[in-house]
Amino acid sequence: MNEMPSADLEVDALGMLCPLPVLRAAKRLRGLRPGQVLRLETDDPAAVIDVPHFCNESGHELLGQQSGQGSHIWWIRHKP
Repeated sequence: MNEMPSADLEVDALGMLCPLPVLRAAKRLRGLRPGQVLRLETDDPAAVIDVPHFCNESGHELLGQQSGQGSHIWWIRHKP
């Protein structure tokens, strides 16, 4: 995986089930300025579908995803 940018905000959504990880990310992204990056950590299996779909629908840029140790880490750039 390519190196991801440093995050302006990190969100721990471990232990949360659909739709809570995406709702938490959406809430936190509203507090960021365009271009800033959110790092989201999830362990909900549905997140592999929900997070990319959320980014596509909301206009935020999904910079990358990393899996391991039963969790997924997502880097999302706030839409311009």
